[in-house]
Amino acid sequence: MDAEGDEGITEQIVQFATATLLFTVASAFQFSERITMLLFFLSYLLAGGEVVLRAFKNIIRGQVFDENFLMTIATIGAFAIGEYPEGAAVMLFYQIGELFQDMAINRSRKSISDLMDIRPDYANLLVNGETVKVSPEEVRVGDIIVVKPGEKVPLDGVIVQGHSMVDTSALTGESVPREVEKGNDVLAGFINNNGVINIKVAKSFGESTVTKILDLVQNASGRKAPTENFITKFARYYTPIVVITAALLAVIPPIIIPGASFSDWLYRGLVFLVISCPCALVVSIPLGFFGGIGGASKNGILIKGSNFLEALNDVETVVFDKTGTLTKGVFKVSKISPYNGFKEDELLEYTAMAESYSNHPIATSIISAYGKEVDKKLVKEYEEIAGHGTKAMVKGKEILAGNKRLMESQNISYQRQEKPGTVVYIAIDKKYAGYILIADELKEDSKEAIRRLKDLGIKRTIMLTGDNRMVAHSIAESLGLDEVHSELLPQDKVSKFEEIAEGSTSKRRVAFVGDGINDAPVLARADIGIAMGGLGSDAAIEAADIVIMNDEPDKIGEALMIAKNTRKIVWQNIVFALGVKAIVLIMGAMGMASMWAAVFADVGVALIAVLNAMRVLSYKPAKG
Repeated sequence: MDAEGDEGITEQIVQFATATLLFTVASAFQFSERITMLLFFLSYLLAGGEVVLRAFKNIIRGQVFDENFLMTIATIGAFAIGEYPEGAAVMLFYQIGELFQDMAINRSRKSISDLMDIRPDYANLLVNGETVKVSPEEVRVGDIIVVKPGEKVPLDGVIVQGHSMVDTSALTGESVPREVEKGNDVLAGFINNNGVINIKVAKSFGESTVTKILDLVQNASGRKAPTENFITKFARYYTPIVVITAALLAVIPPIIIPGASFSDWLYRGLVFLVISCPCALVVSIPLGFFGGIGGASKNGILIKGSNFLEALNDVETVVFDKTGTLTKGVFKVSKISPYNGFKEDELLEYTAMAESYSNHPIATSIISAYGKEVDKKLVKEYEEIAGHGTKAMVKGKEILAGNKRLMESQNISYQRQEKPGTVVYIAIDKKYAGYILIADELKEDSKEAIRRLKDLGIKRTIMLTGDNRMVAHSIAESLGLDEVHSELLPQDKVSKFEEIAEGSTSKRRVAFVGDGINDAPVLARADIGIAMGGLGSDAAIEAADIVIMNDEPDKIGEALMIAKNTRKIVWQNIVFALGVKAIVLIMGAMGMASMWAAVFADVGVALIAVLNAMRVLSYKPAKG
């Protein structure tokens, strides 16, 4: 709980305790009627003075029909007919409910603020070999910062020196520390566990991951879910209806029923007003969605508004990008196949040397698989042939490494391979020496993610990719996807997605999951755009409605489960609140319910609904 929240609740408790003491003295001791009324009235003012004041202020603003108005009319009416204890008691119990609601809301906010307490206070800037403690806003892109054990990483960047274990739980929801070393990317908000690391800053503080996450969470409550909007509209019409009904209940029966007591029916009308307060709905429903967003954040899922949280319940189709979403986006040598008497290690060595001057991801993966330092002195006459591959003299031998077009252009007889991946053909002194197969690795949880989505009722899972048909279909088959569309240009992805969306039923939604700059248009077009936020592009994260902080596809299933649990609890509150109120309203109109029953129907129901809504915050989706 923040300091302001603590202070406000302490004041409420002191005020409430004093009001309760006055009420107890007035009830327990025999005073004259005037003193008794005065004690009850003071208790009433201490407990409900703010409610009465709010009611009058709202009336001046033209906002007549709200819970403050209902409570004020009902309690003043009780005093008017001489029911002093009940008038004061109603306000006392109402304030108990308000106090517990405030404590519950503060607890929810505290959980999220604790979770989001990742904003760094300072950065250790390296200047002329010494560290200077500065504000993160003062650090520029390209500067070197030092992060010591136990400190937060203040800005996004790349490690240039040192290695360590970092706690990423505040961003990703993952409790297992991650090992990082020179060349690895680190994000603002990570906590350095042991070693000292030097980081070259890649983004200014305003553009850093921690700032964007905080902005997302802080702005999320501004986007209301349809259920919240429905309750707001419901209360707008419901309140004047019950006020008019209560007035008619108090006035008409004494006129038309012989012997009916005006004070008896006025009391019933006042009870009716207290019962009818829509507090349980007005407070607990937004709190339910607020808790759902907080619970998702704890699991490394950032949802930009409760409207998107609720919309997840209606998703029928999930469309995926491939590279960086279902696969790691990192090329890796998956097979080395030598021919004509060459050996695997010999083929890999020659190819790594021939590719040693190239920055292409395929060349990098081959050099990585070689695993040794390439002696570039042994490489002569290096030539990169655009769209074909490379040519170089290595240890006096001519090495050709590239695609089938390279082999054909050099008139080399080779064995063409139809494999799911990128095939690099190698020729040594114009003689075919074999091939190396490069493939993009699947993420460990991709298959499980697709299975879980189907278990949760997703009818169609589709992949859109610019990769070749064979690779795309191989991946789709291994993951159990329903459809795959390959060899798409970025603009083709949008048109293909629109075809899929148009084919979906009107009330069901289509989600798109991506991570790259080229995915941003589709993420913006989708009913729900989901971005991989760990290593995803800024454009994708900006365009998305939901951000998965650790890049795990299985988190999509967790997000769906959180959405379903949130909706279930919100509707439990709606049905419970309206059901209890309906029963007690009928009993109140028939003279079978007193002010005490009315207090339960209002304050008690609101309190139970709030406590129920709080369960959303601690919900942990089961692993698939």
